[in-house]
Order: sequence, then structure tokens, then C-alpha cells
Amino acid sequence: MGNFDVPDLRARELRAIIALAEYGSFVSAAAFLKTSQPALTRAVKRVERLLGVTLFARSTRQVEITPEGKEFSAVAARVLKDLEVTIRGLGDLSKDLRGRITFTTYSAFAVGKLPMIVRRYREDLPSVEIRIREGRQVDILEDIRSGAAEFGIGYIDLVPENLNSELLRREPLYVVVPSTHPLATLRRQRIRLEELRDETLISPPHTAFIRRLVDDAAANVGVTLNYSLIVERLASLIGHVQAGVGIALIPEEVLPPKPWKNFEALLLTEPALSVSVGFISLPNRHFTPATAKMMTLIREEFNAS
Repeated sequence: MGNFDVPDLRARELRAIIALAEYGSFVSAAAFLKTSQPALTRAVKRVERLLGVTLFARSTRQVEITPEGKEFSAVAARVLKDLEVTIRGLGDLSKDLRGRITFTTYSAFAVGKLPMIVRRYREDLPSVEIRIREGRQVDILEDIRSGAAEFGIGYIDLVPENLNSELLRREPLYVVVPSTHPLATLRRQRIRLEELRDETLISPPHTAFIRRLVDDAAANVGVTLNYSLIVERLASLIGHVQAGVGIALIPEEVLPPKPWKNFEALLLTEPALSVSVGFISLPNRHFTPATAKMMTLIREEFNAS
């Protein structure tokens, strides 16, 4: 066994740091933890003494978390979450798997493929509670880093080096246009990015990976795109296209099953763009049998589609 140079910290002390970081008040944090303020103060001081850093700057009026405090509280949350998952997983080794799994993903997958996957999962493991968190790519990554989710399903093209990823599928981008638009009435199946030069576009925020992917490609071919509407969720883009607001570029997975109503989708070519969808997790993350079962079903769904 390795000789780990780690301070002798207790779980209740980690919970104290997390609570104080969240509430920013000894009074509120102590009330949440159902302990006294002096006991909470002693716990925080002991952790700071063992670490040799100041986690919270105190004054007579307020408590302000330091940069070191923010980093340590995030690590503490992950440690406690991992411990909770591992302890819960020990019971999963019995024939009747129980417990809870939590994972995070984007809305298009959550409302598309996921419901049938969950149904299959529930048929095999009805005693396991499933928690699904939805958000943008930045939310998915934060859920994984903080330990709020055991794994995520998202875009892995630009996953940070301190996270693991596993490719599930590459999704080509399509141009979605209202049925009444001239590009739709021509009954075409493909379209070049250059043809969108004078069109009104609907897009996710400029910080979203898909928006940056499209903008980079447009710059490379000398095209300036005109964005008139910015929405937070890819899943809501099609509704605006159907209403005739404009045109959107989306991954294939976001497209609903045919027959389509009030819109047509043309495969983007010249250049052909795609996003890589996959699992995202912390390095060396231990997955309980209940969690591994969900990941297996997700892999099977992507392989079959």
C-alpha cells in the first residue's frame, strides 16, 4: 500500500467546509448541520490548521471564502460523493440491486433516446432510484467535476484533459429550415454552408461548442452568418424553425423522428461538420453495478441507432 501524505480529516469536517462555503454564514451553516456555532468554528479551524491555509476570511460582519477555500470545498464535495456512492454500491452487489444513480446530460438526449433506455433499465432494476440532471455542456462538466453526477453524456470534442471521455457516436450537423422556405421547397437533401450567407439564423449562445464549430467553419470559407435569435437549449431550436423565425444548424440527434412537420432538414456539406457524443467522467471513477448497467444500456442504444 502506498504511503499517502494526506491530513487526518473527518467526514463531518468536510461537511462543515462544504456547508460554510454554500451558506457563507456560520449561523446558517450551523443550523443546516444541526450543530453549534462554536463546534462549527472548531471544525473549520482544525481543517485550516491541518492544511496550512486560510479557507475563509472572517470579519465581524461576514465570512468570505478564499480561492483556496473554493478549491478545497469542491474537492471535499467530490470525496464525500464518491464515498457515498461506494458505500451505496456495496449493497448493490446483492442480487436485488438497490440504491440511487445520478448522471447528467443535455436536453436533446434527455427527451430523445433516454426515456426508452430508462424504461429498459427499470424493467431489470426497479429498486434503483434514477436521477437525471439536464444542462448545457458547461453544466455537464461542472456536475462531473463537483461530484453531483457520476458520469455525463455530452460533447467530447473539447473535454478538458483532467476528465475521461469515451466516444459513443459522431453526429453530423443538419441545416433545419421552415417548410415554406425556398431551400425546403426545392426538395434537396444537402446544402453548403456558403448558401446560408444571407439567411436569418437561430443559434445557441456564442460560447456553445456547436456555435463555435459553425462560426469557425464559416470564417474558413469567408462567410459571415446573420444570427437573429439566441436560445439556451438545442431542443428548442426546431420549434422556432417550425414557426418560421429562421434557420438552425443542429446535430442529427436533435432531429425528431420522421415524418417532420413544418420543417425540412438538409445535411450540411462543404464543409461537412459533426460533433462527437460520448461519456464523460472523472479519471479512475469507480462505477457501481447499478451505474454500470445504465452505461451499458446507453452504449447499446447508440450502437443500435
